[in-house]
Amino acid sequence: MAAILRVIIADDNYVVREGIRRLVADSGEVDVLAAVGNAEDLLDAVRRLRPDAVLTDIRMPLPGDRAEDVEHMEGIEAAHAIRAAYPGTGVAVLSQFSDENYAFALLSNGTTGLAYLLKDRLADIEDVIRALREVAQGGAVIDPLIVDTLLRRTKAVSSPLDSLTPRELDVLREMARGRTNPGIGEALNLKGPTVEKHVSSIFSKLHLTEEPVHRRVSAVLTYLQERSIGQ
Repeated sequence: MAAILRVIIADDNYVVREGIRRLVADSGEVDVLAAVGNAEDLLDAVRRLRPDAVLTDIRMPLPGDRAEDVEHMEGIEAAHAIRAAYPGTGVAVLSQFSDENYAFALLSNGTTGLAYLLKDRLADIEDVIRALREVAQGGAVIDPLIVDTLLRRTKAVSSPLDSLTPRELDVLREMARGRTNPGIGEALNLKGPTVEKHVSSIFSKLHLTEEPVHRRVSAVLTYLQERSIGQ
């Protein structure tokens, strides 16, 4: 049985915060150490409790901030601060924004221990728990919808991704979800050696052979942004 994850939840909306807390706690896989409503309380809770992972909304105001003054990047800034000060704590950011630029903002200084998930992902709590476990172990997860959007945009632009087969693109999407090779095989009904062959081919075609899996996925997305896909 997998170890219980020690998690802090942050969302400025009390009803949403409590709903998320109950969802993850009811999974039986998470011990919710605290549920807070602003960035200051989040950073203080992490300092005191040193959780395995944080699940935070992208909007994390400071006390006294008016809703109309709050930008959409506070949760990302808090994630960067947590990762810098407490490298043993992973951070998963929940967002309603499917704009890939927000994901790039989160991952711009490195991908280790970070996840960007759309709030719709809460409908499948297993995906959320999987992401929390991945970031707690230093991995990275990018919502599959973001990856799909980027992959569709590459059709009009010359890119190394053009060389990937449809099955390799399927494997890449599963990699972005934080799945290991066995997890990819289960999701796509592929045998282990077949998955390894596809993964090796992807890394070779994208010239990412020497980097860890989660960094490779991030590097692909960074490449797409640098090429100004969709602009």
